[in-house]
Amino acid sequence: MPDADAQLDATGLVCPEPLMLVRNRVREMASGAVLHVLATDPSTGRDFQNFCRFMGHELLAEERDGDRFEYWIRKG
Repeated sequence: MPDADAQLDATGLVCPEPLMLVRNRVREMASGAVLHVLATDPSTGRDFQNFCRFMGHELLAEERDGDRFEYWIRKG
C-alpha cells in the first residue's frame, strides 16, 4: 500500500463523524500528501469516494479486513 504522511483512526465512529474527521485532517495537509484512514463504518467507502471526487483528491487504495476498512487518500 502507499506510504502515508499521516494516519487517522476513525474506528468505532459512524457517519458522518469519519468523513468530518477526514475532511478536517486533509485540510491541514500539504498537496500531494497521503492520509491513511482506519474505519469500521461500512458507509465510509461510499463517503470517501464521493469526498475525493467532489473535492479533487485521489482515493489511492482501499482494503477490507473483516469489519475493518483502510483507505489511502492523496490530497489534490
